[in-house]
Amino acid sequence: MSGQAHSLTFFLPAFLLYSRPVRVLMISKACVVGAYQRKLEALAACPELSLTVAVPLEWRDERGGGVTRLERVYTQGYELVVEPMAFNGNFHLHYYPRIEKLIARVRPDIVHIDEEPYNLATWHILNIAQRYHAKTVFFSWQNLLRRYPFPFHWLEREVLRRADAAIVGNREALEVWRTKGFTGPMYVIPQFGVDPALFAPSPMRPSPIGRGDGGEGFVVGYAGRLVVEKGVDVLLRAVARLPATVQVHIRGGGPEMLALRRLTNELGLRERVRFDPLVPSMQMPAFLNQLEALVLPSRTRPNWKEQFGRVLVEAMACGVPVIGSTSGEIPNVIGEAGLIFPEGEVEALAAHLRALINDVALCERFARLGRARVLTHYTHQHIAAQTYAVYQSL
Repeated sequence: MSGQAHSLTFFLPAFLLYSRPVRVLMISKACVVGAYQRKLEALAACPELSLTVAVPLEWRDERGGGVTRLERVYTQGYELVVEPMAFNGNFHLHYYPRIEKLIARVRPDIVHIDEEPYNLATWHILNIAQRYHAKTVFFSWQNLLRRYPFPFHWLEREVLRRADAAIVGNREALEVWRTKGFTGPMYVIPQFGVDPALFAPSPMRPSPIGRGDGGEGFVVGYAGRLVVEKGVDVLLRAVARLPATVQVHIRGGGPEMLALRRLTNELGLRERVRFDPLVPSMQMPAFLNQLEALVLPSRTRPNWKEQFGRVLVEAMACGVPVIGSTSGEIPNVIGEAGLIFPEGEVEALAAHLRALINDVALCERFARLGRARVLTHYTHQHIAAQTYAVYQSL
């Protein structure tokens, strides 16, 4: 079954016959984000499951240029443990030096390593988990077939050889790990969903009536890392071709901030573009509900292409029309619920924005379709149920 994901069917698992719940230990630096913890509560509510989640106190993102500190938001029904992290901020070399003490205390049946298989943390945790006779599952977003230098290719090879299962966040990652030799069961499940009660259309959303060339303004937004591959410069160049009533609100940080500010001035957009830092996850719905459209203009690079685009599903859940490029997983995430343009093509993006500016009915249609798509595919509850089925299979 090379190149195919296992289907997830729900059944009465053998572990329901045990005298105790199955113990799952998840190690995840991503779960420092408060909004993501809603998935953990949904997972912990599954029958006969005892969940412990280990996180660092913070994650220093060397690639995005910021520090994400632990937010304790959704913490009911499971144990959230803060573990010290060595080499915090180094994507490949970070690890948890005291994790064996936690594994020895919890004695998990399954260890869910929420990390790429080529990272030191994954190999380190897998070794300890297997000494304690736990099943192991890793997570990957990697959608490019890349070869790593020593020792990372060795770490990757060992994890692929010994892990019991894998969860991947996009379809292309499935092909990557089959090509690299992983023969175990593999499931395509996004790492996190969204809480549709938190990310929801606001009754205070501005009316689309009267926008456009002579109206009150049309606010386009972007949220995320400010790096070359995210293509924010493409968004700015597209907006420069649109009426002066169109404004841009950019939330994010990263090494391209100064270059993007210079480009804003060069394009004569200083009065139309607003730069703000990213906000805590629980404040994102308020930002999204200020927008008439959200754009994710990612561009593929030799060492990266868009792996998911989480801000797309957050915006769709809020009833905000979305536009995305053709990079990586973006078209699969949006489906028929938004607009797609060829990555890097400024005029194509500008044309999509014009279509939304001039057609209120189109905006409303994509608002409905986007919300419906999230409710069907991308809620935390849905992601948790799929993840629970993986545990059942183990």
